[in-house]
Amino acid sequence: MDPMHFTFSDLVMGYVTAFEWERKDYFTLTTTDGREFEVKLGDNCYAEIIRNLGEGFISTDQVQNMLQEGRFCFVYGVFYPEGGVTRFEAKHLVFAGRTEDEFVFERQDWWIQQIRQLGDFYVDAEFGDGDIDFRRYRTQLTADGRTTGDYRQETDTVSRLVHGFASAYLLTGKDRYLEAADAGTAYLRDHFRCKDASDDTCYWYHAIDVVGDHERKIFASEFGDDFDAIPAYEQIYALAGPTQTFRVTGDTRIATDIQMTINMFQKYFLDAKLGGYWSHIDPITFDGTAESLDRNRGRKNWNSVGDHAPAYLINAVLATDKPEWKAMLEYCADTITAHFPDYEHSPFVNEKFHADWSHDQTWGWQQNRAVVGHNLKIAWNLSRIRAMVDKPEYRAFATRIAELMPEHGMDKQRGGWYDVVARTMGEGEEWHRFAWHDRKAWWQQEQGILAYLIMFGLDKKPEHLRLARESTAFYNAWFLDHDAGGIYFNVLANGTPYLMGNERLKGSHSMAGYHSFELCYLAAVYTNLLITKQPLDLHFKPRPDADRTLRVAPDLLPAGSVRLESVSIDGKPYADFDADALTVQLPASDVALRVQVRLVPAEGMEHFGITVSGDRMTLSGDLDDRAAPYFRVKLANLIAANPKGVTLDMQDLTVLSKAALRALAFERGKLATDATCTIEGASEAIRSLIDAEELGEEVVLA
Repeated sequence: MDPMHFTFSDLVMGYVTAFEWERKDYFTLTTTDGREFEVKLGDNCYAEIIRNLGEGFISTDQVQNMLQEGRFCFVYGVFYPEGGVTRFEAKHLVFAGRTEDEFVFERQDWWIQQIRQLGDFYVDAEFGDGDIDFRRYRTQLTADGRTTGDYRQETDTVSRLVHGFASAYLLTGKDRYLEAADAGTAYLRDHFRCKDASDDTCYWYHAIDVVGDHERKIFASEFGDDFDAIPAYEQIYALAGPTQTFRVTGDTRIATDIQMTINMFQKYFLDAKLGGYWSHIDPITFDGTAESLDRNRGRKNWNSVGDHAPAYLINAVLATDKPEWKAMLEYCADTITAHFPDYEHSPFVNEKFHADWSHDQTWGWQQNRAVVGHNLKIAWNLSRIRAMVDKPEYRAFATRIAELMPEHGMDKQRGGWYDVVARTMGEGEEWHRFAWHDRKAWWQQEQGILAYLIMFGLDKKPEHLRLARESTAFYNAWFLDHDAGGIYFNVLANGTPYLMGNERLKGSHSMAGYHSFELCYLAAVYTNLLITKQPLDLHFKPRPDADRTLRVAPDLLPAGSVRLESVSIDGKPYADFDADALTVQLPASDVALRVQVRLVPAEGMEHFGITVSGDRMTLSGDLDDRAAPYFRVKLANLIAANPKGVTLDMQDLTVLSKAALRALAFERGKLATDATCTIEGASEAIRSLIDAEELGEEVVLA
């Protein structure tokens, strides 16, 4: 084959490792796997900072001033093969923050603002300004948020959108989101649910067709992979929205639905002999081994075993602490850990099985292929379940996945996570072959972000934080639709939105308000409470019939890592709560109560410490940009007590960032006019930095 000799444009993600003012149009960018690119700032090159939904374009004109060593950025440019080498000229740079250590998506309110934008987009697209009537709900939404003439309503997509609205309420307390979650849950119960009181079970129809005042129920699935069967994943995701709504309202009717659906899983989907859950059951006999199921007969897969945890079961446990549901969650984790690893043959888990757990590698589109996001999803959820039961095998399996996926499922040139790839490589191959394309789906980015965020929060491995930041940066740089709103379904490998066919839609059989909202909610939880150590407010509205013990744990997090700092009910402070158990004892009420709680980290940061004694604060370690918000909160609490003066002992402080200095200056301004702020023990480097920032008049250097 002839050597490549044509120009092409592409993306490189990496870290600035060299910039010389003598060659101010050139810098060196090193990728996450250590490859170096010499980059020329090409003609008409422009730069920006990652921005959130609802924010305007954030340009930065002085590109050279941004190119400090170690700074993370994306560079989109043109490759020119000439003179025996390939030259790379930048046309577009995207930075993660204004300073070399800043990542804008670690702001305390980043994900809260994003979920608010998503909530408004979907409420407006589906219902406009009028009443929230789910008869008007349409599965398909165009790229600019308009409904189409498709009158089929699918259980899963309705439920996933409801999950999004409930999550948005948890983070924002905006009434319209809860109104939508409540209305959607009621609609699901009234139109899609089928209860069998004699069997104490219920199941959910695949879909309904709504035409005028009439509706036609579709019992079994009509999708090609699941045709004329009841797939487990549809029953699982039917509970996603109602369960998240149950966390907010405590509606006992939803708890009954959850239990009756679980009864169905345990009675008809569970293989009591060999373990696990059937991927499908026959719609007439409810038999997972019926001949009518054809290629789905006697099969088990990732969805039927693993999706229980993230879709509804963890949230049901958080809301109730019910032993039976906790036992089922542990059972699912044990089953995954026992049967899904296949590291003798592949760096990816095996996802499809026969009844006896032998591998099924000829089924439909999957064959012997891996879904990258499912591997990441296992690491994420096993890490969550460790907070409930910390088995060594959960930690080992999640860690193995976290180590393997960057090498086999990540795009180390451009960033982001791939979709479906061959589980093994053929002779002479160095790359896992793509099943269809090298595009990147929004939901698989979510799995990577959440997996590495929580794993860093638990185990404090710097590599996990780096991967979490790179994954989060790719998502926020390229998946947010700043023109029409919402999130793109797919982007090309280089981050360009892919807008063809169903993948141009913002609502479809495959996409609703679930993964993008779930990402906002849990990224806010993990980032604020486990990583940057900032407070997080959550909102609940328990009904009069709700359990009077309100459980407000935001997710399955390590015991003792989070405390409940304050509670208000209907806007008034309320004191009957257990700060360590994360529970609120609700008063009896004839109406729903508006409950707001503030959760705070129970411990400091692994690389930076603060101790407070009276009006004296002792700092140790690295007060970098990641630690600055935590420092600011602690300093603000100290100053709020109106001390006569504040002393900061910096004898054991090794790093003081500019962001931390700005936090100091901001909070110093809230001291009484006759109060002093004294700094003791600062190193010469820190003293010089304070002088350079002209803070000498604001503080006393002792």
